[in-house]
Amino acid sequence: MRRQIIKMFCGLIFLTTPWLAGPARADAGTIAPATSPVPKVQPNRGALFKVTGAGHTLYLFGTIHVGAADFFPLEPVVTAALEHAGALALEVDPNGDQAAAFAAVRRYGMVTDGSSAEAAIRPEFRPRLQALLKQYGLAPAAVAPMKPWMLASVLAISEFTAQGYQSTLAVDNYLSAQAHQRRIPVLELESVSSQLALLDSMTPAQQAQFLEDSISSIDDKEQAGQARAIAQAWSTADVKALDALSTELAADQSFSGQFMQKQLLEQRNPHLADGIANLLKRERSSMAAIGVMHLIGTGSVPQLLRHHGLKVERVY
Repeated sequence: MRRQIIKMFCGLIFLTTPWLAGPARADAGTIAPATSPVPKVQPNRGALFKVTGAGHTLYLFGTIHVGAADFFPLEPVVTAALEHAGALALEVDPNGDQAAAFAAVRRYGMVTDGSSAEAAIRPEFRPRLQALLKQYGLAPAAVAPMKPWMLASVLAISEFTAQGYQSTLAVDNYLSAQAHQRRIPVLELESVSSQLALLDSMTPAQQAQFLEDSISSIDDKEQAGQARAIAQAWSTADVKALDALSTELAADQSFSGQFMQKQLLEQRNPHLADGIANLLKRERSSMAAIGVMHLIGTGSVPQLLRHHGLKVERVY
């Protein structure tokens, strides 16, 4: 089982930022609501928790780091939580310091020794990589400076785009844009640098394996169905489907699956929980929005917040 595409888009918001999505879409960081008629009742999306302590309230919303126009506007309870929030906490603010983001990409995601991701993978994977670049309209020269893990990230973005979802329409982007328009402070629980450094911690051999796993994941047509499944589970707040996906992802024994499970989710959850608990202490009313996979499964952020002595209730 190779599920790193799903984990990346439920766990790493750096993938949604305009500088990675490409120059042609760089202006999409400010997301407009859907232009189609808005239904009278918006459906529940993702997962929502109410966290309380010392008379303060925080709504914790689980996002997916891709989106579609019909995801917006979000359901009334989430919209109201944002409107009444003294601050919004995100993993990373997609509308934050773009210069710092570019610098982080250059530092962690690009090669400096003239090597290439294609040369790092085994010969049998190279034609498959070239086929994917052609399929997604990615110029080989444009991706040549990328480290293997960065190229795997770009392939993941391209695959979700092919399934009808866009990283620039990610829910986090929408919430950030809405908060900035309302002059609500947006706090970052992490940084682009910390997320990139996490992936760049792989050895060169591990990065090559990561890229090979990504290629295999995309070539396996079952993975495309699973990408649609996670988006569908999120868009309908399907608790059973999300929990089942979490169990399945945790059971993935491939290198990339275990790396993403341990490093992307389990290692980051305590830091995210600490930041959210600190926000709750500071603000009487606030909101936090992080990848939905951080909110389910063993060692989830809601579980860790309970260890802080806070009351955590699942709204849906």
